[in-house]
Amino acid sequence: MSDEQRFFDFLKERIGLDVASVGPAIIERAVRQRCNALYAHSSDEYWQKLQGSREEQQALIEAVIVPETWFFRYPESFATLVKLAKARLGQINGMRALRLLSLPCSTGEEPYSIAMALLDGGLAPHQFKVDGLDVSPLSVERARGASYGKNSFRGQHTAFRERHFHVEGDRYYLSERVREQVRLHVGNVLDPGLLATEPPFDFVFCRNLLIYFDQPTQRQVFEVLKRLTHEEGVLFIGPAEGSLLGRLGMRSIGIPQSFAFSRHQEPEPAPLPVSLPKPLSLPLRPPHPAVPAPRPRPFSRTAPAPVPALDGAPPSDAASLLATIAALANEGKSAEARAACERYLQQHEPVAQVFYWLGLLSDVAGNAMEAQGFYRKALYLAPQHPEALAHLAALLASQGDVAGAQRLQARAVRSTRAADSELKR
Repeated sequence: MSDEQRFFDFLKERIGLDVASVGPAIIERAVRQRCNALYAHSSDEYWQKLQGSREEQQALIEAVIVPETWFFRYPESFATLVKLAKARLGQINGMRALRLLSLPCSTGEEPYSIAMALLDGGLAPHQFKVDGLDVSPLSVERARGASYGKNSFRGQHTAFRERHFHVEGDRYYLSERVREQVRLHVGNVLDPGLLATEPPFDFVFCRNLLIYFDQPTQRQVFEVLKRLTHEEGVLFIGPAEGSLLGRLGMRSIGIPQSFAFSRHQEPEPAPLPVSLPKPLSLPLRPPHPAVPAPRPRPFSRTAPAPVPALDGAPPSDAASLLATIAALANEGKSAEARAACERYLQQHEPVAQVFYWLGLLSDVAGNAMEAQGFYRKALYLAPQHPEALAHLAALLASQGDVAGAQRLQARAVRSTRAADSELKR
């Protein structure tokens, strides 16, 4: 067995991590960091220390797990949650509080976002409770502290920060009202008995976790998630995990950009009558519907459908037409949005945002190759276009191109940090 392989196997056994999903360099770097911290002169010496210390085993896991999260990540899913939660309360006739789970909860941004969304949506504190679990005791401890820096607040819509946080120096501290709604625990999703004595949850958030497992582990974890989710509950997943859940028998609930699935194995229901609000931040890759709606071919020579103008502005104006495209796409009017994109390209110089919308519309319609081409055109015009980077990365990951997805994700992170730095100036 090679020096590296034993560490790969250790992490696979303990947390299910598939080395191919993150690349061996990340694990090798974490091992070097821990060797230096313990003054181990060789990997053999460190391996002996690792085998004899539970604390060091956890320290290596912590070194590999680098949380990358922020408040209201994938904002459309939280808007959908509020609608579904209100409907669920009506179904159970208010006889009990709603139960929600965030797994993994990392440093707390997701479970606290769930609580803030429900409170802001009009639910009373006694109507819901959120549980957060993570394999990392360090992350759970940080989540309990509920103290955050600027990197936890991304996007242009941060009004919730004024409502739920107070500032001390360069740190933001979450209000007690929100913290009281969330219970945080250490837990491992590979444990088949995880929360076995607890009743099932109405809503489960498990996003961007399954993509780090190999197929047998994905199925193992899915069975745990299925057990944890109420028969009439909803599971929220990451944008690259929709095709996986489809293969495992789950169905999208039909709300664009919510990444929400039902555990029922019946024919896919009609979309719920939920109207999406304007997105709180840049949209991310939506799940593919089971039956794509008929649509014209991109850049076809047929006349595009009429495109409504916003606020009475003429559609020939570039800025107004871009706003129209965004509004139509967010309302789920795919054919009209595509026609507006084609009109823009006929009347104006090409811009990255139009090719991004065309990619997103193709993605929604289930045409992955076409979507990939449009995303790449957007990145040719704007190499650091954040939405195009994020969506193309998710698309590549769903196709098994882990290395390509990781490169794009790294570019997206650098782009976000650069933008944050500019805002601080």
